[in-house]
Amino acid sequence: MDPVRTLTLDNPASRNALSTAVLRGMLDDLAAAAADPACRVVVLTHNGPVFSSGVDLKETAAAPPGAKLPAEFLADVLAVLWEFPKPVVARIAGPARAGGLGLIGAADIAVCTRSATFAFTEVRLGVIPAVISSTVLPRLAPRAAAELYLTGDVFDGARAEQIGLVTAAVADDELDDAVAGFCASLIRGGPLALAGTKQLLRRTRNESIRTELEDLAQRSAGYFKSAEGREGVAAVREKRDPSWISS
Repeated sequence: MDPVRTLTLDNPASRNALSTAVLRGMLDDLAAAAADPACRVVVLTHNGPVFSSGVDLKETAAAPPGAKLPAEFLADVLAVLWEFPKPVVARIAGPARAGGLGLIGAADIAVCTRSATFAFTEVRLGVIPAVISSTVLPRLAPRAAAELYLTGDVFDGARAEQIGLVTAAVADDELDDAVAGFCASLIRGGPLALAGTKQLLRRTRNESIRTELEDLAQRSAGYFKSAEGREGVAAVREKRDPSWISS
């Protein structure tokens, strides 16, 4: 049996937006992979040209007052990925935005194409990159984090490698070989040793990731539910500038 389990974001029509249904499916798939002793490595990849456009803004905009938002479900997925006992490799062959970068940060190893693009677009929606900060900020160089969080500017795979968001950026035709190479190395490690090593790599946190993510999810939801956040989401859906940008 193949020791590498592939978990695929598979809703290209929505640019692999992270809806509640998608995120619940990820939790189920991760639970199955964790329980399967034949699974040694999980590869997180995508169908279609986009890795992920971030949390589902259509679902977010339509959520009734008091409902749990996709951004809050994303916190559950990031906690599971961060604490996952087996190595996780992210394979990124296209654009990733906002919440999608949280998934990349949660992976142990991330490989992208140099042509892939990334952006922390939250401030341009009138919200903040709260939930994903738990997995992204430990990866990023602080100056780069400040620049890219505050500007929302797009950057490419080479820059993503330079600042620590990804492990390696490669040519498009080298991506699958690079991912396979990392997987081949990972399955040579003892399962218990790999799990223990992952705990060592996470040991510097001052609080548990679940405590941190609970706080960050509440902050994120507050911004999404604010007047500014609702206006930013509506502007994206209506393909117009938000009201705070003067014409």
